[in-house]
Amino acid sequence: MDLSIVIVSWNTKQLLDDCLASIFKETKEINFEVFVVDNKSSDGSAAMVKDKYPKVNLIENKINAGFAAANNQAIRQASGRYILALNPDTVVLKNALDGAVKILDKRPEVAILGPKTLNSDGSQQKTVWADPSLAAQIFLLTKLKHLFPKLKTIKKYYRFSFDYNKESYVEQVQGSFLLIRREFLEKRGLFDEKFFIWFEEVDLCLRARKAGYKILYSPETQIIHYGGESFKQVMTLKKQKMYNRSLFYYFWKNKPRWQYFVLRVFEIPSLLLAALAGTIKSLK
Repeated sequence: MDLSIVIVSWNTKQLLDDCLASIFKETKEINFEVFVVDNKSSDGSAAMVKDKYPKVNLIENKINAGFAAANNQAIRQASGRYILALNPDTVVLKNALDGAVKILDKRPEVAILGPKTLNSDGSQQKTVWADPSLAAQIFLLTKLKHLFPKLKTIKKYYRFSFDYNKESYVEQVQGSFLLIRREFLEKRGLFDEKFFIWFEEVDLCLRARKAGYKILYSPETQIIHYGGESFKQVMTLKKQKMYNRSLFYYFWKNKPRWQYFVLRVFEIPSLLLAALAGTIKSLK
């Protein structure tokens, strides 16, 4: 088996339908299997998969297990040489998966590939970032990035000058599409399940680099990503709490301990600002 595609879904029925349709329509040259892990959706997503895509391996969770754990459920059953962790709010464009597999076949030094990702209007979506620094994350937590978007720290983290038309080795790619070499996962482990959502892909990319592999951004592979549809359903304060939890764990695990404790100072301000933003949004 060339490729095992893993899609974790939570209440994204129509988007999931479009995603699956694009996979089966546009993937012709490789052998592949598809897993959908449904995290206790209430919108009929699982029933839709059963009815329209009988070839898909469906895993129905009784709880929302989160992104990392749900992906791992399917990866443990998968047989592909490569694993694609794919968001349900994506559409695979022509020959994207065929081409991506061919690229990794020629690049044994690459553990993870990220594609050129387009917004729904065809514009470029920014999907490449630097490794999270303490300063950048403080600016994010305090929302100061909106007041000072041109600060060197912010520009460096978001890679504002990155050329998305050029193939490049990078530090990390967005988790909406992660084509992963199975050999790397077998050697270094699956997604860290202590991440519920957010930063699990950042951690995986870091582990790959530490193990001597490369992370590749390739514009030859293209998808559309509608962006965060599952978590548009979560209130702003709750979303911030989930983000903080993953961010703090990432720093605890991967950074000097003093940076973790500095970051925790900004937890309450970040939650207060998120609550304020949620209140203002509800009044509009």
